[in-house]
Amino acid sequence: MEFLPPEIDEYARLHTEPEPELLQQLNRETHAKVLYPRMLSGHLQGRFLSMVSKMIRPRYVLEIGTYTGYSALCLAEGLQPDGKLITIDINEELESMCRRYFSQSPYHQQIELRIGDAKVIIPQLNYSFDLVFIDADKENYLYYYELLLPKLPSGAFILADNVLWSGKVLDEQHKDKETQNLREFNTHILNDTRVEKLLLPVRDGVMLMRVK
Repeated sequence: MEFLPPEIDEYARLHTEPEPELLQQLNRETHAKVLYPRMLSGHLQGRFLSMVSKMIRPRYVLEIGTYTGYSALCLAEGLQPDGKLITIDINEELESMCRRYFSQSPYHQQIELRIGDAKVIIPQLNYSFDLVFIDADKENYLYYYELLLPKLPSGAFILADNVLWSGKVLDEQHKDKETQNLREFNTHILNDTRVEKLLLPVRDGVMLMRVK
């Protein structure tokens, strides 16, 4: 969902750094061949993720929820030369597509795709992540957050996608599990003094947090 009027959203795209060719190809193939292509970060949000990563210059990045690999490629653009991005997804059906695009990226040696349950994989990781992007199953956002936060150094950043959930978080009539869990997550972050927080109405809502 876009929260800006279409003409303003298009104006923003036109005045944003162009989408790299590899990401254009991935964008097109995702929309042509994969179910639920709106899950793709896309041009504007992708350039936002790239810019955040370039500002932070992370050594280690963790992404929870790979989908077709678009956001991982964007986040990898800001990695330090000896840096690494680990991206986790439980859906093995898209693994070959992700690996094909990762292999064409100048950052292919720095991207590690792990297929499996993030709740199992995360405790096995022995990295001090500078940047985390959460964009997976919404019912586990809070679980991932609490699992990771004690491991993150002061100054690390966390991004959580889809926190506005097509605006459904505003309406208490929406009782579905995903909406309720996202509402709970947003309230939890608001009241958590361990992080600074900023909810940005970028695309479907991005919560930006900095560990104190």
